[in-house]
Amino acid sequence: MNLFNDLRALVLEALAAMEAEGQLPSGLDYSNVAVEPPRDAAHGDMATNAAMVLAKPAGLKPREIAEPLAARLMADPRVRLAEVAGPGFLNLRLAAQVWQDLVRAALQAGADFGRSNLGQGQRVNVEFVSANPTGPMHVGHVRGAVFGDALARLLAFSGHDVTREYYINDGGAQVDVLARSAYERYREAHGLSPAIREGLYPGDYLIPVGEALKAQYGDSFLDKPEEEWLDTIRSFATDRMMEMIREDLAALGVTMDVFFSEKALYGTGRIEAALEALRAKGLIYQGVLEPPKGKTPEDWEPREQTLFRSTAHGDDVDRPVQKSDGSWTYFAPDIAYHYDKITRGFDALIDVFGADHGGYVKRMKAAVSALSDGRVPVDIKLMQLVKLFKNGEPFKMSKRAGTFVTLRDVVEQVGPDVTRFVMLTRKNDMALDFDFDKVLEQSKDNPVFYVQYAHARICSVIRKAGEAGIDAGDAVLTGADLSLLDHEAELALARKIAEWPRLVETAARTNEPHRVAFYLYELASEFHGLWNRGNELTQLRFVQEGDPITSQAKIALARAVAVVISAGLGILGVTPVEEMR
Repeated sequence: MNLFNDLRALVLEALAAMEAEGQLPSGLDYSNVAVEPPRDAAHGDMATNAAMVLAKPAGLKPREIAEPLAARLMADPRVRLAEVAGPGFLNLRLAAQVWQDLVRAALQAGADFGRSNLGQGQRVNVEFVSANPTGPMHVGHVRGAVFGDALARLLAFSGHDVTREYYINDGGAQVDVLARSAYERYREAHGLSPAIREGLYPGDYLIPVGEALKAQYGDSFLDKPEEEWLDTIRSFATDRMMEMIREDLAALGVTMDVFFSEKALYGTGRIEAALEALRAKGLIYQGVLEPPKGKTPEDWEPREQTLFRSTAHGDDVDRPVQKSDGSWTYFAPDIAYHYDKITRGFDALIDVFGADHGGYVKRMKAAVSALSDGRVPVDIKLMQLVKLFKNGEPFKMSKRAGTFVTLRDVVEQVGPDVTRFVMLTRKNDMALDFDFDKVLEQSKDNPVFYVQYAHARICSVIRKAGEAGIDAGDAVLTGADLSLLDHEAELALARKIAEWPRLVETAARTNEPHRVAFYLYELASEFHGLWNRGNELTQLRFVQEGDPITSQAKIALARAVAVVISAGLGILGVTPVEEMR
């Protein structure tokens, strides 16, 4: 039940009636007519811009539309008052029964309250994490992993068919560096001193890999030239790193549907096929690029390369896909990979990249646009940095990793639920401070605690009701006399619950799961506010001694809050708690 959609339908119905009676000209475009919460809650429960957006095309003043529209809307029993404000905005105040019925609808829908068919089964590929398989995941990957998984859950909740995908970067020079680093640990396993020279990976996490190599291959690679062991050790080490990454993701509650290997694109004709598809559109040519900004002709050598005419699809400059020596650029396999996604039949693509990939956005969007003839949209989300603090100081680096704080370091300190929630307390393109002390603090300033505490309090209310002999099962609460919820503070909480379905749709349309975390904090705040007022006004307490009928109505409101919190935390991948420890 999306109350905002229901009221918008009522507005459109009234406008159609006005058009039929000649009060409005026919053929008006109603697509920009919206029903939203007013900017100032004191102005009403909802507001519509109908008169403002229709005035010019209708050749009327906004008030000439707003006033008759208000009269028609007030004929509906749901609308208690419709007031024209300013030049022609229309503010609506709804009957108390609307909010009471909304509580009942939330209880009836249960875990499905807010779920929608917005996506209509659209197939969406969400590619995220895609960390180089050269070591354990670090804290920067945590944010992308949480964001991508929460976004996938949000889209699925909104009626999309979602595939979670990890692109294994196992085709570049970094996996050769991994192999050489693992070889030194293999030598170490044989009692030799490892030569961890500059440029190799120094972390202790490769020690077990070296020992595993010794167990499988004995001393057969010792003192042998690189060409004899590089391919074997590269494949062996990459597989071990991917096992570690899968375990890291599992510790965070993230499961991928597809792991796609970059290496599978090389020597298989798939890169050539993608570029041939672009060539057939006249978008591949031989040319020489202008010197990069900041370079002078003296220190830049113009070379003819194979170029993708990405400027034809919104990029700033054309991009090289094949070097003058015949080797592929880094961009070429990325084009092929996205071409593969398109040919797999996805209707929309979402890429979750680190902030350092900002320069890749335009070229990747151009490639997808060209390959799909503009049919398949791609949304690229950039993850800004996470700054870690503990005891007021920057968190120290991990010895095991060698150069960074690992995902396991974070999860072992605070647990997966806290980690996930906190990673979504800022919009993805904003830097995030993660303070180990504050995220475990039991206070209103800690959003994880505040939301979980609201859910735990509601569970305690239901337990207390049971101890008092009051049946507080969902079946009973759904049939409770909700007309007893008539205090303004109770109706305000019901109004907040009503925002949930609309919030979910908005978050899904914009691919912004952080909106869910923000909303849950606001809902928890509204609930705690009502709880605290019950300390002063006994009639607002959820359990009314000696009055099971009134108690059930009030507990129904609390239970509806719990339904929404549970659903929202589910989208975030967080388990709601029933008791605070």
